[in-house]
Amino acid sequence: MKFYILILISLINYHNLFSQKQNIKVVFVIVDGISADVLEKLETPQLDAIAINGGYTRAYVGGEKDGYSETPTISAVGYNSLLTGTWANKHNVWDNSIEDPNYNYWTVFRYAKENRPELKTAVFSTWLDNRTKLVGEGLPQTNYLKLNYHFDGLELDTINYPHDEDRLYIHKIDELVVEEACKYIKDESPDLSWVYLEYTDDMGHKYGDSQEFHNAIAIMDNQIGHIYKAMEYRRKTHDENWQIFITTDHGRDSETGKGHGGQSDRERLTWIVTDANDLNDYFKIETPGIIDILPTMLRSLEISPERNRRFEIDGAPITGPLSVSSLKAKIQGKNLYLNWKTYNQDKRLKIYLSTENGFKNGIYDHYILVKKVKGNSHSTKIDVSKYPSDYYKIVIEGKHNSSNTWLLSE
Repeated sequence: MKFYILILISLINYHNLFSQKQNIKVVFVIVDGISADVLEKLETPQLDAIAINGGYTRAYVGGEKDGYSETPTISAVGYNSLLTGTWANKHNVWDNSIEDPNYNYWTVFRYAKENRPELKTAVFSTWLDNRTKLVGEGLPQTNYLKLNYHFDGLELDTINYPHDEDRLYIHKIDELVVEEACKYIKDESPDLSWVYLEYTDDMGHKYGDSQEFHNAIAIMDNQIGHIYKAMEYRRKTHDENWQIFITTDHGRDSETGKGHGGQSDRERLTWIVTDANDLNDYFKIETPGIIDILPTMLRSLEISPERNRRFEIDGAPITGPLSVSSLKAKIQGKNLYLNWKTYNQDKRLKIYLSTENGFKNGIYDHYILVKKVKGNSHSTKIDVSKYPSDYYKIVIEGKHNSSNTWLLSE
């Protein structure tokens, strides 16, 4: 009897060991307006040190160029693409005025609070609208989402931070944002934190490709070092598991470096630095997008969105196992032609089709399983004569993730 009891106890302990949460604490940082070509030619010792632990890659913003998801390379638009893992055709933020965000596409903070309400969340930002408009704290449309902590809005205090032409007040606010983020990380150990720094973009707009812009990047690199040092403090003194993702929201125009917003290669050219140690081939071989950070953070936080929400996320995780990415579609006559990239030899991939888009209005769409294909396949053909429509939402789903695309009639 004792023998069987010992076996039972061992099995229980084994199950508990492998069912425990990783308790990864995630920090993501957006440093504004730095194209990858500029970053790569400058000395950035702090970013380099982080990348040694994980990796660096060129990335992109702007959605599918000349396609249905083409997205302006504008600041708030890029922030929201990261926050929601979707392009502007879904999240509906098209410029910095943030007039009518579609909160049906949840941000990482909404996913955290709805799925794991015990997680401690924080925003440290040089721009108030990031929290009040993009994250949508306290709004009925976000189910009155409440963060645990925020430090922002100093740019509205023109008495203590008078708005000078050289934009030094933004530099001062960035410094305070970093200081507060470091203090809160060391003292309170938040589970999910967003740090936003603006000064680099201000120098880009004012001086373009210049020494002033480069100096601002050097300042940013030093600030990242302070944030990472705070994370290291928690790792060493509290034996915690931390992860950081650092990126930018857009590149710069090729003529002067002062502008952005269009679809030139340089305006779309961004980058990602992370210390994540389980980066996959999608990160290492392909060119990830800013939308890929959201599903990666959800994976780190062990949040699994329900199927209808998962089918709307445009990004793919850059860590851990991956099944598919980069689904593309075209229609010729009655046939729908699909192609995608495969990473894991799943037994089967499932292809779903919907002719609805109620999701944008908060209504879950009806998907039809139209085909199963071999896990190592990269393309297929589907007869859609039974599903006549001028609009299709297509999803391919594997064991580890899904990839989606839209097809609109001309």
